[in-house]
Amino acid sequence: MRQAWTVLFEILRGAWITFRHFTVNMVFHTLRFFGVRTKRRGAVTIQYPEARKPLPPRHRSLHRLMKREGSGRPRCVACMLCATVCPSECITVEAVEDPDPDVQKAPSRFVIDLSRCCFCGFCVEACPEDALRMDTGVVEMAETDRGGLTYDLERLLR
Repeated sequence: MRQAWTVLFEILRGAWITFRHFTVNMVFHTLRFFGVRTKRRGAVTIQYPEARKPLPPRHRSLHRLMKREGSGRPRCVACMLCATVCPSECITVEAVEDPDPDVQKAPSRFVIDLSRCCFCGFCVEACPEDALRMDTGVVEMAETDRGGLTYDLERLLR
């Protein structure tokens, strides 16, 4: 019998919280309707796929590798700083000798596992060549399997 009262109490508590949020939001929307300015706005629902909330200017989204002007090859010199500074160890870089005499190394393999990435931006800050950026504005990264969240060199250069 005691468990039934506990369940009933929790249901009533949840209903009270819902009613309280509804009432507070309704008051703020009503005040706004009549032209009264308040510090808070009522809750607003954004119809996501059709209408999107604007991203802040410093938002960190999907990674991308920059290309060199002219040749179109990656700007990365495989210095391994991004992989070294990454706290979640999701970046793998393998270097190869670059045919360009001005550049010593180039990445033969550059992989970012987004299923492990915490989007901290340390890799972008550590890159001395400004080769890695997180300014694509892409926030839709859902995949059906984990393999789709592994971005290789070709996919990062797109």
